[in-house]
Amino acid sequence: MLVLATPGGTGGVAEEITAVVRVDNPQIEVRLTSVADLADSLPADREAVVVPLLTWDDPVVMAEIGKAIAAGGSGAVATEALGPHPLLAEALHIRLAERGLARADRVRLLNVSSPVDAVILGTVGGERAVHAVQATAVLLASRLTLPVVAASLDSEPGVDVAAQRLRAAGAERLAIAPCMIGHEAPVEIVERAAAAVGAGHADPLGAHSAVAELVARAYGSQLAT
Repeated sequence: MLVLATPGGTGGVAEEITAVVRVDNPQIEVRLTSVADLADSLPADREAVVVPLLTWDDPVVMAEIGKAIAAGGSGAVATEALGPHPLLAEALHIRLAERGLARADRVRLLNVSSPVDAVILGTVGGERAVHAVQATAVLLASRLTLPVVAASLDSEPGVDVAAQRLRAAGAERLAIAPCMIGHEAPVEIVERAAAAVGAGHADPLGAHSAVAELVARAYGSQLAT
């Protein structure tokens, strides 16, 4: 069984992702649960792979998952978070393109300018989260061929410091790409950060098909080991 564990509620985006995973993988039994209810949601009579709905290995959430698995006594195993991964960078790129903040294709023609000069990869979880998403920032920068700087949306030094650095380097038009599935923080946190630094912003990843594929890949990799 594939058990999707969300640190937030099981409605909204988590439910949407679960539905996509089920449609794309009809041969797999998929169950959605919150991390708080994980111990009671694990099957007692069969093996399960727990996939956290996280873009980075948040140690607090991962520790809660580990405790829940131990308490459940079911022999379930947990995968790592969904990122960093090239598919995550692809989904971030598409979300930016949907808002007109990035070229939709991967091949940048020299005679076509980018809609922005640089991107701030926004995350929540403080300095530890910023460090954890650095690899994703590098992957996104490679796709966009633009500077991408990771910054915290919920602590200092935050987006304002990143914006100052980028503008000091000559980047005037900025965009924020939230490296969030959607349950980590209210979307208003992205809107406020963007307004504070005069930047555009993309939507959170949500139920993008790449997120569902990353879930399936995490499950498959665990089975392979």
